[in-house]
Amino acid sequence: MTAADGDFGMPGSLARVLAEIGGERAAQDVRWGIQDIADGTGPDGAAAADRAKDETAAAFAGGTLTWRHILIEEVLEAFAEDDPEALRTELVQVAAVAAKWIQALDRRRAGLRAS
Repeated sequence: MTAADGDFGMPGSLARVLAEIGGERAAQDVRWGIQDIADGTGPDGAAAADRAKDETAAAFAGGTLTWRHILIEEVLEAFAEDDPEALRTELVQVAAVAAKWIQALDRRRAGLRAS
């Protein structure tokens, strides 16, 4: 197994997380139906995204980086987009970071450490 398999050192973990996410998405559709609502994003969010990038970089440099830093930076970058393709790219990054954070929680619960 390679580090690039997405399993974060736990065989099958990415598939399990994605299955849980798929289940939650299906439950959302049952509860709310199809929702065609506005994105609510755009350049007005650029300053907040820039601050989040700076905070993440400072936390990394200072050795205090957390998953919260990473996820909020990705979310605020998405909020700053008004181009649908760029917004989609940012939202994929949000989902990927959230999935990896879930995997990190699962690794901790299993008592595993990065090698």
